[in-house]
Parts: sequence; C-alpha cells; structure tokens
Amino acid sequence: MTDIVRQDEEGPRVGLVERTMEGLRRLIRQRGLRPSDAMPSETVIAEMLSVSRPVAREALRGLATLGILEVGNGRKARVAMPDARALSLILDHTTWTGQLTIQQVLDVRRTLEMRTTALAAMRRSDAIAAELLEIVAQMFAGLDGPPEALMELDIKFHELIAKASGNLLYEILIQSFGVTTRQTWPIGWRSRGTRENRLENLRCHERIATAILAQDAARAEAAISDHFDSAVTVLLRAGVT
Repeated sequence: MTDIVRQDEEGPRVGLVERTMEGLRRLIRQRGLRPSDAMPSETVIAEMLSVSRPVAREALRGLATLGILEVGNGRKARVAMPDARALSLILDHTTWTGQLTIQQVLDVRRTLEMRTTALAAMRRSDAIAAELLEIVAQMFAGLDGPPEALMELDIKFHELIAKASGNLLYEILIQSFGVTTRQTWPIGWRSRGTRENRLENLRCHERIATAILAQDAARAEAAISDHFDSAVTVLLRAGVT
C-alpha cells in the first residue's frame, strides 16, 4: 500500500517537473538566451511558472542532467554549451541493455567518421593538423606504456577530427561514442596480440593524420574506412557482436 501511495503522490509531481522543464526551455527561446547567459533565480522561476521552489529546483537539475543548463552551488543556473553527455547516457544504456549491439554502433560511427574525416581534410587549421600528428607521435611513444593512456589518445584523436570538420553536431555525435569506445577499446587492443599488429593500428592513425595534413579528402576517407574495417574485424574475432 505504501508503494501505491508513493506512486500516486509522485506521478503528478513528475508531470509538473516535466512541464516546468518545458517552461524553462520556452523561456530560453523567448529571451534569446545563449550559452553562459544566466537564468532567473529559483524564486523568480517558481513565481513565473506558478510552481514551488522545490519543483523549480528539480526542473533546473533535470535540464542540467540533459546538458541544457549548468547548475553550480551558490550561483544561478546558466545556459550550457551543447555537449555529448545526454547522448552518451543513451548509448551507454542501450548497449548495456542489449537494444543496440556494438557492431551496430560501429556501423553508424563509421558512416559519420568517414564524413567528418573528409571534412577535416578540407577545413582543418594548421594548428589542428599539427595536433593530430602530435597525438600520433605520442601514441607511438606510448606503445609499450599503459594501454589506458593510448586509449585516451585514440579517443582524443577522433574527437579532434570531428572538431576539425567545422560542424558542432558532428563534434557532439563523435564525442558521444567515447562511452562505447571505453568498453571495446581494451578488448580490441588485447586482440591485436602482437607488437606488429598494434604498430599497424598506430600506422593507420598516422595515415589518417597525414592525409588530413595534406588536405587530401579522398585519401583521408579511405584511411578511416580501413581503420574501421580493422576495428570491426578485430572485435568480431574477439566475440564482440
């Protein structure tokens, strides 16, 4: 009986919080707020939307979880820069619960990264091209070091390519894949059992980086395609479907 009562009490409250979140999103649009702009205080929000302060607070936190707002202790909430947090949570949830397979994620990711890599070759700055080559150099230098350090360099490499594409949406989408990469990368690295196999993986990154440096979109796209062919094969061999 207690559980039933609790559900009856929480149901309307959840609906009210959701409506308050939608009201806050309308407020952002109506006022033309941009990232880093401050939101009204909890008290003002509660008065504007005719809700209690606890409901206003919960709505602010809900939007912060989605990456729409930044909420810090002791200061007003602010409009957030878009990031990959919400999409990462969805990917993490759907893969762990079996709604998406890793191979399905890789299929989508391959399509996106072939485009981002071609765009990066066409649009990259000299600074980003140099940074990509530096990441590759660090990967070679760290070949015999902790695999976790190599994994983070690998993730940074792909995210930087997405940034070089000049399209924020690509950047967010590629960043969101970091959560699945951290699941599968150690498996793939162990499956590349020999030093030569691991070196070839790094050489593939080098081919991608040098093609982007040369602003050769076709060569860059072919190199990233080869990279994903290798990743898919290695993971399938390891039993990751």
